[in-house]
Amino acid sequence: MFKVGITGGIGSGKTIVCRIFSSLDVPVYNADDAAKNIMQHDENIKQELKTLLGNVYDEEGQLNRKKVADIIFKNPTLLAAINNIVHPAVVAHAIEWEQQLNTPYFIRESAILFESGTNKNLDKIILVDAPEAIRIERVLQRDNRSREEIQSIINQQWSTDKKKELADYIIVNDNQQALLPQIVHLHQLFLALANT
Repeated sequence: MFKVGITGGIGSGKTIVCRIFSSLDVPVYNADDAAKNIMQHDENIKQELKTLLGNVYDEEGQLNRKKVADIIFKNPTLLAAINNIVHPAVVAHAIEWEQQLNTPYFIRESAILFESGTNKNLDKIILVDAPEAIRIERVLQRDNRSREEIQSIINQQWSTDKKKELADYIIVNDNQQALLPQIVHLHQLFLALANT
């Protein structure tokens, strides 16, 4: 089975690109959603997070994501420590998910595909790219975050230039170029590659 990764910085538009691939009947694994689920429901992970960050769960046991974000995005060491706790569980979950598929190809979406090294297990990588100013405006409209918080997240992620060097394909999501033709072209290409 052919394995495709999708990555891009915050606000680049990975989610909409993945929704379009899904509408073409391509299975999409969202690593960020899986990480949130694991942090919420895996008791061992929850205990490790409490040990590392203090009590970041409320009385009902719900993870306070805003509190976690406030802590880790100001502290690269803690961010790396959390990734070391959560990432192996996400990888194991992704592999289990992939083994149940019967499809020419699938997509694994992750904001930290390169940073985590997950790209090494994939056949091709797509980078979703947009100018930083557009990305910031999208996140300002979408999330309850300040411009400073968004810039902090962008600064923690690898630069777009660094990701471009490693990506096989780039989807430009700059509100100028149409997304659908770019995605359909890659879809047809991946179907052909999966059948060779």
